[in-house]
Amino acid sequence: MANQLDSFFAAMADPTRRAVIERLTDGPAPVSDLHAPHDIALPTFLKHLKKLEAAGLVRSEKAGRVRTVHIEAAPLKAAEDWLHRQRRAWEGRLDRLDALVRRMEQETRE
Repeated sequence: MANQLDSFFAAMADPTRRAVIERLTDGPAPVSDLHAPHDIALPTFLKHLKKLEAAGLVRSEKAGRVRTVHIEAAPLKAAEDWLHRQRRAWEGRLDRLDALVRRMEQETRE
């Protein structure tokens, strides 16, 4: 699980890769369509796709001369679950801190 999350966050650390993932939420797309909005060389863009594939975030298939990229939901779900657990933990800590501050303020007024 930790390795999967590490790969996920490493892959998502780059704005180009985040843009690719965001675009793929609309559905599969050919590499040429994914590359078009980015002002980088195709070989550089392909390295970004390889990083996303290595993290399990996308898969691609080739039909003739067209390589189509698809999003994979499982790693996104795993990251979402982890973030949800972190949020719950921090909300609990902040609630306890808030209660402590209120109690201390009340004691100061007395």
